[in-house]
Amino acid sequence: MATLTGKIAWVTGAGSGIGQAAAVALAKEGATVVLTGRRKAPLQATAATIKKAGGKAEVQAGDLMKAASVTKIAKAIDKKYGRCDILVNNAGLNILDRTFAKLSAKGIDEVIHGNLSSAFYCTTAVLPMMRKRKDGLLIHTSSVAGRVPGPLSGATYSAAKHGVVAMSHTLNMEECVNGIRSCAVLPGEVATPILDKRPVPVTKAERAKMAQSEDVGDLIRYIACLPAHIVINEVMINPTWNRGYVAALQRAKG
Repeated sequence: MATLTGKIAWVTGAGSGIGQAAAVALAKEGATVVLTGRRKAPLQATAATIKKAGGKAEVQAGDLMKAASVTKIAKAIDKKYGRCDILVNNAGLNILDRTFAKLSAKGIDEVIHGNLSSAFYCTTAVLPMMRKRKDGLLIHTSSVAGRVPGPLSGATYSAAKHGVVAMSHTLNMEECVNGIRSCAVLPGEVATPILDKRPVPVTKAERAKMAQSEDVGDLIRYIACLPAHIVINEVMINPTWNRGYVAALQRAKG
């Protein structure tokens, strides 16, 4: 029997990248996966991939930047399954105009709501279900930028991802007595569609050296399969060919 058989996992941002890879990996472990994102077609494609492999998945599309939409989806999960065992808080975005010289109020709102507010909305929506069962796991996709600020990701994205890390640690402080665990996953550069929003284009050769969505998806699967008495509070995953390190070495030689 697969480790997660009988579990209900809600994966956000499941239409592509890390969210899609995580959903596929969790389904292979036996979880029934609820897929959420703004665009229905990519979610349906993820669901089709899971079902073709013999897994169970359903699509619950919605805008996670809107609290009412999140509440509606969580209620649908509770009504149908009576539980949510795993939340993968993966939905996120970035913008092109991310430097302070170009940053706008609209861009700030988009990045903060897309990465931080949405994570809080989903978290608070599933906690009642988890508290009721005295069990539950929340896995949040933050970023290395959530620990190490830098100009590459932009101040707003970095601030939002720092917030996700703080949220996750605080969850463990408050909810450990309810059997609830929270893990912040901090990927470095991953070859996902979000790279298309980089001000400086990323080449195909550079993407090939990065971590891949499946690498992070498998890490999420591993965390989800840990026994209930164990929590990984925070974990960082990077490509071996770390462009930041390589650049530092080149500067040192210069």
